[in-house]
Amino acid sequence: MNKKVIIIGASSGIGEGLARIYSENGFTVGLTARRLELLQHISKELPGRSFIRRMDIANSDQAVKILTELINEMHGLDIIIINAGIGFINPELDWEKEKSTIDVNVTGFTAIADFAMKYFFEQGFGQLIGISSISALRGSTHAPAYSASKAFMSHYLEGLRLLALKKKLPIYITDIKPGFVDTAMAKSDTLFWVASVRTAAMQIYKAIEKKRPHAYITKRWRLIAWLMKITPARILAKYY
Repeated sequence: MNKKVIIIGASSGIGEGLARIYSENGFTVGLTARRLELLQHISKELPGRSFIRRMDIANSDQAVKILTELINEMHGLDIIIINAGIGFINPELDWEKEKSTIDVNVTGFTAIADFAMKYFFEQGFGQLIGISSISALRGSTHAPAYSASKAFMSHYLEGLRLLALKKKLPIYITDIKPGFVDTAMAKSDTLFWVASVRTAAMQIYKAIEKKRPHAYITKRWRLIAWLMKITPARILAKYY
């Protein structure tokens, strides 16, 4: 029996890249996003079986209902990847932008993660993957809510990982922290080490297959992570 993966936020970028790789590797793929027309286009190009649903995780209650329907239609779930997210350059602290970020990256993410974990607890196995960010490591003057929301994701995923360990169940949680990837989410005038979507998605796929708890994408971003952790706040404030 082939495995089944659902990718939340699959209409472009990393989510689309993962959908193509999983389909190429024989998985049945479930795809969700706000832009249904893009999902329809991607689904037609995939070599394997796929299912699509329009979903906006900012509407968390509706998103969980849609996810339930999708899992039932696919007759099961082995892996869920929560890739949906938004972010704004917002040093002016526009509340609507901050609230939108929290609604999607915190509330929406948590609703999907909680549902997935309860599903996996009941069936006794599964994999949950969250696409956070290198930005989770420190606060940001440019995008305060975005970096904070990604830190929330990382800590929440760790809590779920510990919960699975406590229950002694083979449920694996992976926190993916990408650096710059060539997508619309990469918003900076000083981009460097920009990975192609295919390269990033393939490294993520391999990390998930190895059931790794954490992965920096691409691997060289481990160096930047180390530098970010030790940089004094007064210096970080000038550049980040």
